[in-house]
Amino acid sequence: MLLGIDRLIRRDIRPDLLARLTGGRIGMLTNDLALTSDLVRGRQSLAGTGWRFTRLFGPEHGLSGRAREGELVGDLTDPVTGVEVRSLYGEDVRPAAEDLADLDVVLIDLPDVGARFYTYIWTMSHVLEACADAGVAVVVLDRPNPIGGRIDQAEGPMLDEGAQSLVGRWTMPIRHGLTIGELARHWVRTRGIDVDLDVIEVDGWSREAPIGGGERTWMPPSPNLPSPTTTLLYPGTCLAEGVNVSEGRSTAVPFRVIAAPFLDGELYAAAITAARLPGIAAVPYGFTPLVRDHAGEACEGVILHVTDADALRPVHTGARLLSLIEEIHPGALEERSLMPMPGESDWTPLEKLFGVKGAFAQLVAGEWNDPERFAVPRWADAVAEDVLYA
Repeated sequence: MLLGIDRLIRRDIRPDLLARLTGGRIGMLTNDLALTSDLVRGRQSLAGTGWRFTRLFGPEHGLSGRAREGELVGDLTDPVTGVEVRSLYGEDVRPAAEDLADLDVVLIDLPDVGARFYTYIWTMSHVLEACADAGVAVVVLDRPNPIGGRIDQAEGPMLDEGAQSLVGRWTMPIRHGLTIGELARHWVRTRGIDVDLDVIEVDGWSREAPIGGGERTWMPPSPNLPSPTTTLLYPGTCLAEGVNVSEGRSTAVPFRVIAAPFLDGELYAAAITAARLPGIAAVPYGFTPLVRDHAGEACEGVILHVTDADALRPVHTGARLLSLIEEIHPGALEERSLMPMPGESDWTPLEKLFGVKGAFAQLVAGEWNDPERFAVPRWADAVAEDVLYA
C-alpha cells in the first residue's frame, strides 16, 4: 500500500499536478506523526527528495504532536526543514491572509482517526476556506481511515451545527467512515468552498481493508491514542470527557478505561456484560489519574477489550457506558462545564462532542440505549459523489 505522501515522494502523480507542485511555492499542514510507509516523517522525506517549503502549519498538539490536549501552541521554526511554522491551535485556528500570500499551494498530510470530534479534520476545514479566499490551491495527501471505511458502519448522531467548535463545525456523524481526502472533497462540494482541490489517493487500500493497520506501523496520531484498539474505542469513550469520570488520560490505557472514585468496578463490569454490547468485553480495573477529573484520587471502573472490531459499534457503546453508570449509581454522574474557546458556541463539552443539545439529560435517561438511534441511513447517499475507494 502506498500512502498519498509515498506517491508524492515517488512523483507518482498526474503530470500536470507534478508540474504545478514542482514550480510552486509550497506550504504544508502536517506534524511529526504523519509518517511515510517507511516510517519517516513525511515532510522530512519530501525535503530529502528535493521538495522545498515556504511555510509549514501545525494543528492541535503542535508540529511535534506532543502538546497536551487543549494546550495552545505558539509559532516556531521547524528543526527538520528550518522553515517557519504557523500554529493553527493558538491565537488563530486558520491561516491569516499574510500566511498564504506568498504560497501557490498548501499540502495537507495529517493522520486522522475517523471520529467527527478529532480536531485535525476541522483544522483542515479552516485551511480549505482560507485557501479559497486567498486563491491558493490545496492538495490532500490521503491516508486510510484507521477505524475502517465501511460507510454502513457509520454512527451518528448527526451534528447539530449550533454546536460550532473545533470538534465539530458541519453536520456529519461521529463515526463517518471517510478518509481525510474524501472529507475534503465532501466539504468543498457541499459547503461551496471555491478552492482548487486535489487529493493524492492511497494506492492499495479499500473500504473492506482490515481495521487498525497493525501494531508494527502504528504511530499515535496524538499523545493519548497509543494503539489501534484505543482508536477503535475513542469515538465512544471520548464522550466520557463531558462528564465527571476519568477516561484514563495520563495512564497507559487512555480511552480504554472508564473509572471514578464513586464507581463500583465489579458492579459496573457486570452491568456492561449484561448489556451484551457487541465487540467488547469489560474487566474491573482501577487506577489513579494524574490529570483532569479526579487527578490524584484512586478510581475504580473497567478496562475495555475489543473482541470483534467489525461488530463493535463504538459510539453506541460509549453512550451506553454512561447510561449504565446512571443505572447502577443513580445521580452520581454529572455533566462537566468548560469555558468555550473564542468563536465557539456556549454548548457544554458533552453537547459539543455528542452534537446534540441536551445530550446529558437524554443519555442518562436512556434515550440513546437503542443502537438504532445511531443509524444514519442518508449518510451514504450524502457522500456518494465524494468517495474515492471501493
